[in-house]
Amino acid sequence: MKNNYAVGGILAAALILLTALSCNSNETKETTGQNVKLEYSPGDSVTLPIAYVNVDSLLMNYNFAKDLNEALMRIEESSRASLTQKEREVQSAAQDFQRKLENNAFLTQKRAEEEQQRIQKMGEDYQRMAQKLSNELGMEQQKLNIQLSDSIRTALEDYNKTRNYEMILSNTASDNILLANPKYDITDEFIIFLNRRYGPATSVSEDKK
Repeated sequence: MKNNYAVGGILAAALILLTALSCNSNETKETTGQNVKLEYSPGDSVTLPIAYVNVDSLLMNYNFAKDLNEALMRIEESSRASLTQKEREVQSAAQDFQRKLENNAFLTQKRAEEEQQRIQKMGEDYQRMAQKLSNELGMEQQKLNIQLSDSIRTALEDYNKTRNYEMILSNTASDNILLANPKYDITDEFIIFLNRRYGPATSVSEDKK
């Protein structure tokens, strides 16, 4: 099975889910009773009620994302170990068959054909197992991506109750926002907010034990 689910696997789909992330300002108005207003200061430029989050940085530093990624890696390693064991069994059987064939160890041609068919079936079972594990890993990745996206969206709504942004955008390696004033970047602040809600990454805590 190809290793298509490396460390970045669980994060890639999350980028799609988080694209054009926005919060409804009506909810924040109920909390504060006020609208966000443009700030005008002599000599300063207008500050709009918008912000953006660098998704790459968020996914690298959000403890929940780290834990989900670690969980997916453990599943992938388990699948790879099962496939490796199955592959070795097929290779061992094939080598044993070839050795017996060369030494005329089979009593009859029929017995040799039966053994060959058995090994071919083992190979087919291996292929089916590889496909099954790949599908299961893909479904698990999708499930974890949804959990991550929901977590960020929920946290962002709470975060915005006191910030009152009219729109919060997602940015990935400057793909979505080509140019923006750094004052609109709330990534670091939002990551702190996320990790205070979630707590330390489980994988990091376990490594320290």
